[in-house]
Amino acid sequence: MSYLLGIDIGSSSVKASLLDIETGKCAGDAHYPKTEQIIESPEPGFAEQDPQCWYDTAKQSIADAMAEAGAKPEEVKAIGIAYQMHGLVCVDKDQNVLRPSIIWCDSRAVPYGEEAFETLGSEQCLSHLMNSPGNFTAAKLAWVKDHQPELYAKIDKIMLPGDWMAMKLTGEATTTASGLSEGMLWDFQDEAPAKFLMDHWGFDQDLLAKIVPTFGTQGVVSAAAAEDLGLLAGTPVSYRGGDQPNNALSLNVLNPGEIAATAGTSGVVYGVTDVKKYDPQSRVNTFAHVNHSAEDPRLGVLLCINGTSSFIAWLKRALDNISYKEMDEIIEDIPVGSEGLIALPFGNGAERVLGNKEIGAQYANIDFKRHTRAHMCRALQEGVVFSFIYGMEVMAEAGIELKTIRAGFANMFMSDVFCQTLAGVSGATIELYKTDGALGAARGAGYGAGVFQSLEEAFANLELKKKVEPQEGNYKEAYSAWKAHLEKVLSN
Repeated sequence: MSYLLGIDIGSSSVKASLLDIETGKCAGDAHYPKTEQIIESPEPGFAEQDPQCWYDTAKQSIADAMAEAGAKPEEVKAIGIAYQMHGLVCVDKDQNVLRPSIIWCDSRAVPYGEEAFETLGSEQCLSHLMNSPGNFTAAKLAWVKDHQPELYAKIDKIMLPGDWMAMKLTGEATTTASGLSEGMLWDFQDEAPAKFLMDHWGFDQDLLAKIVPTFGTQGVVSAAAAEDLGLLAGTPVSYRGGDQPNNALSLNVLNPGEIAATAGTSGVVYGVTDVKKYDPQSRVNTFAHVNHSAEDPRLGVLLCINGTSSFIAWLKRALDNISYKEMDEIIEDIPVGSEGLIALPFGNGAERVLGNKEIGAQYANIDFKRHTRAHMCRALQEGVVFSFIYGMEVMAEAGIELKTIRAGFANMFMSDVFCQTLAGVSGATIELYKTDGALGAARGAGYGAGVFQSLEEAFANLELKKKVEPQEGNYKEAYSAWKAHLEKVLSN
């Protein structure tokens, strides 16, 4: 037997999956911890994790996944890494971690990004970085330099969470262009590290780790890591990607016109374009996709809606803990448009796609004589879909052409009404697959190590669970009414 190992480093848990190379099916998987991983918040707005906890939970997950598959160390042919984006890990010359990682949901660096955007100018930042410097990795390093100068002076290399895990496996500090782009450290005009932004904050370019290809042997498992993790020394680490680009990879979303979507804790739409075009209002983020190159550009445009699952969880509680299955059943007889009832799913903080406005969630046009809990359930699902479509219109301005939407067969995408509404209003075919981030990383590793000769081969046996084609209905009219109400709220 031969396997590929994927490791997915989340902020809640770390998952390991073994992909059977011959069948393309998951042979074993596990995640730790079983409850959510600790996020420390020493001050309001701070969010930190000790990188060692990622390694420790990866060790447990790998051991259990290997045991479930009955896999031997020599049967693992390559390793891929997916990871939570935008984090900052600082190490000294001996590769010791100098401070807890400042992770994606930490907001302390916002003023630093705002200052750089204002000083350097929107045209310079957007045309070169494709984004505002914002609250990304580079801005977090600026905070460390300003607030912890003695610690900053000890930094030998800065890394993203996936870079750090690769270093623990191989002993080598490396990074990728895709990773640097998510930290606002990649210049898309020069196709090189963003020297102008590093100079602005006084960063030495030597702080960046060696750049390696996203696909390809980035290093091999060291003897020490092999002994500790139950792997074979010399096994190639041959792929890494941030969680959203990697989620797109796991769904075989690699070319212009293809879109990956998730509707879990937050709603995410990630589309691929070959055009270096940015949103002047920074309502969406643009990064180098995993298959980006200077010769053949592939940029990922990311939309995030913060409150999707929070809204549905709130409604579940409000309706005496109705099950998701019951919720889906009761809305089947409610017509498209929920007979005028409108739901805005924006109750989980400021929304970037709305210009960072915090408008809250709401139901509108409630008719006490007509609307029931079934209408509330359908309006909610439509509201999430319509928020996606609203964001996709912004993405279209940034060069995204909509043809196919792919998603994992999970969360809200298990609902027929949700999928039919999304297909109906977008006009796109919805394809639902059985996969996840760890399995995507495993496939990426297989291509990077030459186990698969192409990405097409790597995804040839990806399991399609369901396909939803657009059907006739008043979907576009319902969206127009929803959008008109949203714009009215935004204008107040």
